[in-house]
Amino acid sequence: MSEDQPRGQQESQPGESHAQPQPAIATLLGIMRQLRDPNTGCAWDREQTLQSIIPHTLEEAHELAEAVAQGEPAAIRDELGDLLFQVVFLARIAEERGWFDFDSVAAAIGEKLVRRHPHVFAVQTALNAGQQTAAWEALKREERQNRGESGVLAGVARTLPALTRSAKLGKRARGVGFDWPDARGIRDKVDEEFAEFEATLAEGESHERQTEELGDLLFTIANWGRLLGLDPEAALRATNAKFERRFGHIEANVATQGLTLEGLSAEQWEALWQQAKAAERGKAG
Repeated sequence: MSEDQPRGQQESQPGESHAQPQPAIATLLGIMRQLRDPNTGCAWDREQTLQSIIPHTLEEAHELAEAVAQGEPAAIRDELGDLLFQVVFLARIAEERGWFDFDSVAAAIGEKLVRRHPHVFAVQTALNAGQQTAAWEALKREERQNRGESGVLAGVARTLPALTRSAKLGKRARGVGFDWPDARGIRDKVDEEFAEFEATLAEGESHERQTEELGDLLFTIANWGRLLGLDPEAALRATNAKFERRFGHIEANVATQGLTLEGLSAEQWEALWQQAKAAERGKAG
């Protein structure tokens, strides 16, 4: 068995070392090598760095999320491919620096999955979802400590979307007892933070103070959602999509009437918005 193979697996099991990549992966890795070739590769691909690729990686992850939300299998497949290419690209740059290669990335995640699922690959202990979540968090905490990340909030990526990170920070703090007892408890805090934000507006405080209090309000709302079992990031994404649909309905309606958006009065905007809402409810019904 190769040293890169996940511990606790037999050679016949899926998830073994990718020392011999499947043809499609091997082809993709070959394409990446050619694109980065210093003599015959693509000028744009050769110029990229780890730092310059990351924005594209984040964009592809969001496009994958959009495809999943739409539920189109072909789009999901294509976006998965785009995201996989980002991994291949980053791994190739790292390989050129002598750090690691794509095979090491695959082997490392395989090993990590086996390590974090001892009830499947080692002890064979039946765990329910709640017990598995607790065990998973305990293993992750141990891994963070082994990396020298001893703080309770260590490892919550700063590049996460802000609402997602707010909820994750709150969940991590809850693990050591720092949290509201339930969603009812945090409801009063929402009112308190809203009042404090409004006070900065009424008193004409600085932009920095207003921004700080708005952040406090959003953080509290994100954790209110967490305690209710709701994903604040998903909720806001859905609302953004709903706003786009309704605004698009207004644009189409205005165009058929030969009007312009800029020329609408406040009353017309409101009437058109209500029509858009009614049309959406009619489709849903």
